[in-house]
Amino acid sequence: MQLTAPVQRALNEQVGKEFYAAYLYLAMSCWFAERNLDGFAKWMRIQAQEERDHAMRILGYLEDRKGHVELGAIAQPKVAWKTPLGVFEAAARHEAQVSSGLKALYERAGKDKDYATQVMLQWFLTEQVEEEKTSTAIVERLRQFGDTPSGLMMLDRQLGERGGEKG
Repeated sequence: MQLTAPVQRALNEQVGKEFYAAYLYLAMSCWFAERNLDGFAKWMRIQAQEERDHAMRILGYLEDRKGHVELGAIAQPKVAWKTPLGVFEAAARHEAQVSSGLKALYERAGKDKDYATQVMLQWFLTEQVEEEKTSTAIVERLRQFGDTPSGLMMLDRQLGERGGEKG
């Protein structure tokens, strides 16, 4: 079964959203690096790489299904935040938006009876549960610590211990 035009278009849009997310997290990494919060910066840089990998995973799926790949322009992300909390609140909001978009894509594939695409998207939906949980937990920690130097240093050290993508 070939991809329907609406599913193919939605998959291409998702590739763009994943590359935008990579760009956004890279901007966040740079923001932290400029403030000598190297653990936060590392965490965000790894997150950027994961988002790039997600885009490539969908792109590969499009190719496997003999779909047409269309790479559109990537919007410039916001590059200025006031606090580490503000950065992670933006990250958490972004992850919620990604989840909504993936759910809509899953529903579109179901409407078109494209079960193979739904199966492929299951991995992403599961991944989003973890992404939302993690970003929300960091927001909650930052709210607890406020901008206390000791709290920020502790969290910076913890986030700097992050390894690469699990999936």
